[in-house]
Amino acid sequence: MDRLDAMSLFVATVEAGSLSAAARRAGVPLATVSRKLSVLETHLKTRLLNRSARRLTLTDAGQSYLAACRRILEEVSEAERAAAGEYSSPTGELVITAPVVFGRLHVLPVVTAFLAAYPDVDIRLTLSDRITQLVEEHIDLAVRIGELPDSAMVAMRVGSIRRVVCAGPAYLAERGTPLELRDLAGHDCVTFEGLAAPATWSFVSGNRETAVPVRSRLQVNTAEAAIDAAIAGLGLTKVLSYQVDAAVRAGALRVVLEPFEPPPWPVNLVHTGQGLLPVKLRAFLDFAAPRLKERLAQSL
Repeated sequence: MDRLDAMSLFVATVEAGSLSAAARRAGVPLATVSRKLSVLETHLKTRLLNRSARRLTLTDAGQSYLAACRRILEEVSEAERAAAGEYSSPTGELVITAPVVFGRLHVLPVVTAFLAAYPDVDIRLTLSDRITQLVEEHIDLAVRIGELPDSAMVAMRVGSIRRVVCAGPAYLAERGTPLELRDLAGHDCVTFEGLAAPATWSFVSGNRETAVPVRSRLQVNTAEAAIDAAIAGLGLTKVLSYQVDAAVRAGALRVVLEPFEPPPWPVNLVHTGQGLLPVKLRAFLDFAAPRLKERLAQSL
């Protein structure tokens, strides 16, 4: 039995959620996956998985063995990368994830410049607004917006972004510019469910967080749609500053109620920081951090 192959297949089965999904992912017959897992359980003299018609569940022994397999496979992968020279010169593939709009506006230009400077490094950039799991999903680096939970991850702060309220000049000319939080009661709003609750917006007044009811004329599920509606004159909207930076600079939107904005959210580059960092990751951090800091410093 190839023990590393069996370990990899076991981990793949757990992550895929079924034997058939693991077989498709590995490109082998379902019978092969089932047989190799059975041989592994026989070798270990314990059951790792409880199999039912609908799903797989880990036994207690399977839980601890899964953690050990992941650690061992990562150490083997690290040893292979070291032997291949990945720790002596920037080479290989980097897997990076970032929020969709921030990634397109700020991360992608930096990645493009990095690739031009480091021809032996390839990058797989995934833009997604969900919180990814770096170790489980084999991601080298994540761009995170917002306060970070306590974890073993290493974070490098590159700036901050504001949560701003804005509207089109034509709307403000017709309905007036809100100067106090109570003025929101007389305004139409475009709400974006990904940033705040549709019925209330959060502000800071007198060093205290205040939830202010708003009248949502339109509720959308993307920041881009909320911004387009605000530019069209439908009402006020609340989004992240980098999302409206270009529109504000072009005069298509104006920021209001700035004295009541909540504290800015930090922007961090996050990685696992476990062991010796590959030179490709160290090179990207050194290259990207100052450039992202400069870009964020120049934005709203």
